[in-house]
Amino acid sequence: MTTTADDASHAKDPAPAQDADVRFPFPPSDGTEEAARHAVLRATDHLLTLQHTEGWWESVFSTDVSYDAHDLFLRRLLGTLDERVAEGSGRWIRSRQSADGSWPLVFDGAGHLGTTIQAYVALRLAGDRPDEEHMLRCAAWVREQGGVPASQLTARVWLAMFGLWSWDDLPEIPPEIIALPKWAPLNIYSFSAIMRLALVSLGIISEHRPVRPVPFGIDELFVPSDGPVRTPAPAPAGGWERAFRHLNTAVRAYRRGSPRAVRRTATNACVRWLLEHQEKDGSWGACTPMTTWVLLALHLQGYPSDHPALKAAWDFLEDGATWTEDGARKLLTVHSPVWDTCLTTTALLDAGLPAGHPALVKAADWLLTRQTDRPGDWSVRRPHLAPGGWSFQFQNQNYPDNDDTAEVVLALRRVAHPDQARVDDAVGRAVRWSLGMQSEDGGWGAFDADNTSALPGRLPFFDFGEYCVDPPTADVTAHVVEMLAAMGMRRDTRTRRAVRWLLDRQEDSGAWYGRWGVNHVYGTGCVLPALVAAGVPRDHPAVRRAVTWLTSVQNTDGGWGEDWQSYADPAYLGRGPSVPSQTAWALLALLAAGEHDGAAVRSGVRWLTERQTDQGTWEEPQFTGTLVPRAVAVHYGHYRHVFPLMALGRYVRRERPGAEAAGPEADGA
Repeated sequence: MTTTADDASHAKDPAPAQDADVRFPFPPSDGTEEAARHAVLRATDHLLTLQHTEGWWESVFSTDVSYDAHDLFLRRLLGTLDERVAEGSGRWIRSRQSADGSWPLVFDGAGHLGTTIQAYVALRLAGDRPDEEHMLRCAAWVREQGGVPASQLTARVWLAMFGLWSWDDLPEIPPEIIALPKWAPLNIYSFSAIMRLALVSLGIISEHRPVRPVPFGIDELFVPSDGPVRTPAPAPAGGWERAFRHLNTAVRAYRRGSPRAVRRTATNACVRWLLEHQEKDGSWGACTPMTTWVLLALHLQGYPSDHPALKAAWDFLEDGATWTEDGARKLLTVHSPVWDTCLTTTALLDAGLPAGHPALVKAADWLLTRQTDRPGDWSVRRPHLAPGGWSFQFQNQNYPDNDDTAEVVLALRRVAHPDQARVDDAVGRAVRWSLGMQSEDGGWGAFDADNTSALPGRLPFFDFGEYCVDPPTADVTAHVVEMLAAMGMRRDTRTRRAVRWLLDRQEDSGAWYGRWGVNHVYGTGCVLPALVAAGVPRDHPAVRRAVTWLTSVQNTDGGWGEDWQSYADPAYLGRGPSVPSQTAWALLALLAAGEHDGAAVRSGVRWLTERQTDQGTWEEPQFTGTLVPRAVAVHYGHYRHVFPLMALGRYVRRERPGAEAAGPEADGA
């Protein structure tokens, strides 16, 4: 596939444009509103042209270049790296390098040591010489940051496979972890869904400790006083950290002395678990990073390249490769059609597209085919709950999530579908599944219920700390609450508990933390519409504090933005250059809070209308999505299309979700 634009991702045979037929309830009042109306019409027309003939929408979902590097590493380890792939991937990785020689996690961001080291080694595999100017700049930057020993664990695991780091200086991941019962601390289900697949795969990889030497060294990436395999001195540790270090030492000793039959049984159990979790499209978790780890693990376990599981996995990885016109090869991290389609459906309805419009009916038809119909990993904690959720991707039965499920229901219930009974049945199953996935504290996590143990984050297996688990978050909980309110369940005890949960987690500033989007602007943009929809009055102190915070962080140009660094540095909370999606999130919150005629809303609307492109959309190179805070950022190609249209559509139509609910239904809030 050859593409030059983000919107071309997986967009085979786009549907022809259709008459938007957008209807507004009353005439324009002034220049701002008139401009917003024109912007809504242009954005609606543009989105309709992007719909696939099967009914879905999707734009490119991008992360940093580390996963492109992993693809080259995998091919080198398996002996399948060819010159064309190496050259194309090298061209892409090279194009993402910053002026200081590093590679960042986000657009225009600071360099990231682990990503930079992996990019450097990938370019060496692609044929770049260490004495080339861009490589010299990179090596100098790496040394300034402390060199390889200071890098994140993932980078050093890959280096160990090439003989560039010692396996003895990495944490032990025993495959026997697969045998821990589901009730035991540190069993695989105590980790998040994202980490679980990697953990089981790394258990196999760590058992084999593969070393496939490359014909070069990387001494230039070490500070001169460091040896090529020396680890940094351990930081001072508390009781738990010290205990886990002792445990790691004990596990290493066990590995050396354990009976081979026991290890073989454990690795075989890991393999069986992985094969049971392969999706119909050949992937694991429907994403390239997890599929890469699993494919390598199965190869090390002796599975031949022509084994059906490996062949399907390779097909999935190949399908995720996009070639640009200049010959660069970019690996897609994950497909996002369900998320993009439900958000687009809502945006078009907010814009005033008739509920029975053919494009919306077609989208609903496609979404109905994506509902999961069998138990996934979530059923470990909810064994008696019937399936009914939606996943993010084309094929992902194992890991539906509460966020997609809530947004799909919010979209489906507004479409005038000719087979309403079919829609009602799907929505009913989804609502029952979502209610069953509520955690004991009243909130919702993304993939699991009550996945809140603090122990996995203390292990040395990953660098992600508390993000090794999947606790309830404000953004996901808010979307479920908004869905329940839309289903007429404002007074339901479970909804009221969730509202209380949200109110209790408002920060002193008045904002809410954003787990899956950057960051407090996203969290607040999710929570305020949900609270109002659930019956919290607009004059409630929590609502007013949030409004005050949003207006206080509005940029002088009228927009909103929040830098990715806000996850690590409080000075960036709510602060950053104005970005279309983040401006829209702030507007959605303010509109829900009744601020339609306020100066902040009007200036935000003007910022969006003045920056709309001739094509009817907005430019947005910034990464405003999050997979792992502080570690993996995401650029959602579709956010620039849908969220500004949602905000402008609600502005010109004066739609304020939950307007009729303020008052007595806020009991308990």
